[in-house]
Amino acid sequence: MYRGAVLTRVLALLVVAAVLADGGDGALQARQMSAPAFDVLITGGRVVDGTGATWFRADVGVRGDRIAAIGDLRAATATTRIDATGLVVAPGFIDPHVHARERIFTLPNAEGYLLQGLTTVVDGNDGSSPLPLAPWFDKVQATTVSPNVALFVGQGTVRESVMGTANRKATPAEIAKMQAIVAAAMQDGAMGLSTGLAYVPGTFTPTDEIVALARTAREHGGIYISHMRDEGGGVLDSVKETIAIGEAAAIPVQISHHKVGGRKQFGQSVQSLALIAAARARGIDVTFDQYPYTASQTGLSLIFPRWALADDKLNERLASAGQRREIKTGMLSFIDERFGDDPSRIQLVRCGHDPALAGKTIADLLKAAGQPLTQGATADMVIELQLKGGCSAIFHAYDEPDVERFMQSPFGMIGSDGSLTAPGDGSPHPRAFGTYPRVLGHYVRERKVLTLEEAVRKMTSFPAARLGLTDRGLLKTGLIADIAVFDPATIIDKATFTDPHHYSEGVRHVLVNGRVTIANGVHTGVRAGRVLRGPGAAIR
Repeated sequence: MYRGAVLTRVLALLVVAAVLADGGDGALQARQMSAPAFDVLITGGRVVDGTGATWFRADVGVRGDRIAAIGDLRAATATTRIDATGLVVAPGFIDPHVHARERIFTLPNAEGYLLQGLTTVVDGNDGSSPLPLAPWFDKVQATTVSPNVALFVGQGTVRESVMGTANRKATPAEIAKMQAIVAAAMQDGAMGLSTGLAYVPGTFTPTDEIVALARTAREHGGIYISHMRDEGGGVLDSVKETIAIGEAAAIPVQISHHKVGGRKQFGQSVQSLALIAAARARGIDVTFDQYPYTASQTGLSLIFPRWALADDKLNERLASAGQRREIKTGMLSFIDERFGDDPSRIQLVRCGHDPALAGKTIADLLKAAGQPLTQGATADMVIELQLKGGCSAIFHAYDEPDVERFMQSPFGMIGSDGSLTAPGDGSPHPRAFGTYPRVLGHYVRERKVLTLEEAVRKMTSFPAARLGLTDRGLLKTGLIADIAVFDPATIIDKATFTDPHHYSEGVRHVLVNGRVTIANGVHTGVRAGRVLRGPGAAIR
């Protein structure tokens, strides 16, 4: 017995020595047999795969940055196991409209986004972007950040780089220069061209000039996305213009944060959706995104007539008594349309000259100054704030039935328009922390405006397809492992307009490129995000 045991041991050692000596397939097989099957294994969850199809029960195995298997994997080994019993396992959410590019370098973990289940965010919206794009992309890669990041090239930034903020048409030579800048940005990796036609200098741009730049973006595989000229009294004309640009440039178009503002326009979502449906029926590829709130956020400068902002001379014009009266007349028209006689609908977010004003309304300021709550006094207070340096503000000017009607359209996706924000900074719009959980908690679970599966589609595969992200947005073997795991019974936004500094609840785990970035509702410190370039990007 003893001699047999010794012989067996010697033979085993000889076999191992031979395998190690030849370094061949035998050694590889031995290592594979001892290695875990998956790097991350998510078990027991309800899989909502992003297609809009009904959920199913399955485990998801991740190897490296890819989804390696979906099915009954309970017996498999894994380096990290996540128990998703009672939870939903979905593709990571993709936000086509954020404002993160300045603060992503100081807030690279981007908790406000990741704790919503976001894994990819797209900046460069509303006509504003870095120029050129390549150095910004390089800086993101050098910093390392938690979400994947993509960019549009902003038409307003392009126009300003060529002709400043002049209120005039571009010359043919200037258009050619702008087209060259757009082409270079597309080769750097822009997803397409964005416009902010309510803002300077985009507001001074005629439609045919936009078409010329959109054609350049199309030649490089991009799309056109637009903050339209008017989201109030002229909203339907603005939708028609956006559709016309898509038709003339033969480019897919998307309306940014679609809404209808001002009590006289409430209900016009019906006509807007009809315009979109009719355009699609005749072959024009038009879609939109929206956020689930009845208020927007932008600069108080939106209240001023556009002509007064040309050449960055608003304050100079306000110093002239005659021009000030003309400017105020234009402001009164906007105030009446959007806010009526209720200045509490204008809520300050941040004023550089006085941080203590954050969260206060124009009504608060008028009361403190002993002024009446009239439209005239509102205009005067906004002028006063502008002369002191200006403010950003929340505008409560939209109607809940329109929000829900847009949300139920098959042609709309979710987008936050949310700024990357640190808790405690100013008085931001709650969308910065709550957009996606609000849809899943309030509109899916509580209001039943959408099914869970359709809501997830609007957050994942739909924006992925729109942006040309062919390897993301679905839970499918072989695709990138961007994954959000959340509790459908508890997911909800906690940020409010009066108390905005709260992360959302209910997102338990988030994987970005296969790396666990949120674990049990806490950021792990992992920064595995990547720069995602558009289809026109030159090989780098």
